[in-house]
Amino acid sequence: MIELHFDVDGNDFTLAGECSSKVKKMLTQIGIAPAVIRKTAIAMYEGEINMVIHANGGKIDVMVEPEKITVILKDTGPGIKDIKKAMEEGFSTATNQVRELGFGAGMGLPNMEKYSDEMEIDTVLGEGTTVKMVFYCN
Repeated sequence: MIELHFDVDGNDFTLAGECSSKVKKMLTQIGIAPAVIRKTAIAMYEGEINMVIHANGGKIDVMVEPEKITVILKDTGPGIKDIKKAMEEGFSTATNQVRELGFGAGMGLPNMEKYSDEMEIDTVLGEGTTVKMVFYCN
């Protein structure tokens, strides 16, 4: 098993996406199928951006096994008030400033769910959110 850990800086949009890019490169190097790499990279990028926009950063752990890739995103942000609402395409709590930068379209969580084979969200208001995504390699 390959294990990777990343700290996501919540103050710099220019760094957002670096973690998912590194994982994409590593998965390519070890011969994971391109379709699995694409799904993993898209979902991880969306989660990474959400951490920057909503939670002032966080931590990402990636575990790569022969049969699956597990990505765990953990932050200590405000938590998600209404998960059902947050899963609706186009719903966003992003500020106007974030939207002016081209982010906050309300597709983060829906895309994470769409591209992962399994996704679990554990959130506590005032404490943070943990999202676990699994991508099967076969």
